[in-house]
Amino acid sequence: MLTVAVTGATGAQGGATARALLSAGHQVRALTRTPDSPAADALRGLGAEIRHADFDDRPSLEAALAGADSLFAVTTPFGTDTATEVRQGKALVDAAAKARIEHIVFTSAAHADRNTGVPHYESKLLIEQHLRAAGVPWTVIAPAAFMDNYASGWTLDGLRGGTFAWPMPADQPLTLISAADIGAFAALALQRRDEFTGRRIDIASDELTPAQIAEILTTATAVAIGHHEVPLAYVRTHSEDLAAMFEYFTSVGLDVDVTGLRRDYPEVGWRSFTDWAVAQDWPTLLSQAPTPH
Repeated sequence: MLTVAVTGATGAQGGATARALLSAGHQVRALTRTPDSPAADALRGLGAEIRHADFDDRPSLEAALAGADSLFAVTTPFGTDTATEVRQGKALVDAAAKARIEHIVFTSAAHADRNTGVPHYESKLLIEQHLRAAGVPWTVIAPAAFMDNYASGWTLDGLRGGTFAWPMPADQPLTLISAADIGAFAALALQRRDEFTGRRIDIASDELTPAQIAEILTTATAVAIGHHEVPLAYVRTHSEDLAAMFEYFTSVGLDVDVTGLRRDYPEVGWRSFTDWAVAQDWPTLLSQAPTPH
């Protein structure tokens, strides 16, 4: 049985990883800045140990990591900026090295090692490079686009009006993955340390065009949904970072070996987009008030 420290445990990827590890019988130490949040309470109810930790508070990180075998590390620039993400990611790696953590699984982004020019991919690459140099056994998992984002934010706002508003051409394929599969794959890597140490693996479970996604959402929601290609110029007025990402998706594409992953790691489950879509509570999601912008 492992004791695994999980950062971002109250978020999508960290929460999914924590649940996968708990269901496999491991001890989870959930690191969060908000130990009293509903998400933290839910993990506590599943048997996780909740520890307060702040990336900008080195002593809190070191105390939370002390005695753990492994670490699941996730960072994000959203809510702060990429410079903050890099600083916090490096601080987490350094604290883990000092705590003599035996294996770090860091979740990055598919293609972040390919000179994409996408700011929040470049920031993750800097953390990957710091991790490789830290002297701690490491694995990098690199998810494709998140299915879960289609049930929140401006995408969900569009679905309420019968539109899948997405800044890509209708026929341009995109590889996708659910948070649950990211968590399952991270748990697999943590449990099979010898097999995964020193490897960087792009992960995805499906590949679809926006037109196909709109069709699947139509079936899953029982609402007629059509794809609308949002101009990149409009996205750029909200976020240069996201505009750069969608430009990369359209001009280069986000290819991941979905077939090979399904063949080599069947225990992950690998939900298709249809699997994910039919499992969502669309009546509740579509009836909620729109997201404030």
